Formats: sequence, C-alpha cells, structure tokens
Amino acid sequence: MTRRAIYFVLTLSLFGCVTPRMHSEGELNDVTRQCGLALGELMQDESEVKLLLAVRQTPTAEQRVCVAKWARKNGLKPVFVNMQFPAG
Repeated sequence: MTRRAIYFVLTLSLFGCVTPRMHSEGELNDVTRQCGLALGELMQDESEVKLLLAVRQTPTAEQRVCVAKWARKNGLKPVFVNMQFPAG
C-alpha cells in the first residue's frame, strides 16, 4: 500500500468518528417532541456525556427507534429507563 493510500484511509476513518458532547436543553426538547415523548423524559448527564437517557414508563417501539437513531447519529448510547410512577 502506498503512503498516499494509507493517508487517505486514515483521513476517512477520522471522518467517521463523532465525539459526544453535552446537548443543550433546546436540542433535547426538539428530539423529545420529534419522538413523541414528554418534556423532561430525555436527558444527558454531565458525568456520563456519552449516554442519552430516556425515562418513560411505557415507550412505544417507534419512540425507542426514534431516540436510538438520534442518539447514534450524535455519537451517544441510548439508555431506556422504565419507571413505574405511582398512580394518583
């Protein structure tokens, strides 16, 4: 392999890397609305920037797919937390 080809392959591999970052509340709210979740059900923790937490009692398959696609596109790992909220 020539030196030029090696540089080309290395350059392409760098473009595939997405460094996770803290997303603003507005960005997360936009995704929340797009995925049919309630405000506050999608969050990122500063101590674990790579994780996108979705907290919902019974997320639909469509909601899970929507959140997972956005998370992966932004270099995040989607985590779904099923919460049992008290009735009443």
